[in-house]
Amino acid sequence: MRKPRDYDAELKALEDKARELKTRKVQQLGELVIATGADALTADELAGALIVLAETTDAGKREVWARRGVAFFRSKSRRSAPAPDRNAGGTPTQPGVAQPASGGAGAA
Repeated sequence: MRKPRDYDAELKALEDKARELKTRKVQQLGELVIATGADALTADELAGALIVLAETTDAGKREVWARRGVAFFRSKSRRSAPAPDRNAGGTPTQPGVAQPASGGAGAA
């Protein structure tokens, strides 16, 4: 005879796993904010900037941001360098990239 499945136990295990994944995601996002130096911003400033980023549909801007993100994660000095040094010491395209991205928004 077959053993009946314990749906309640399976559901609880799935809920626990989902909670663990959500907790890990929140922790990693917090670590990212700190690593990028964005923890120096107020919560209002950070929320406003993230809203603008989330609302942006311009594929060109998103591609530029993705390249900067890749460069950031490849940088070995990101954890020890202060925020201004980190921005200036990254890939050569970083300082010039910020200007066209914001300039493109004004022109659009």
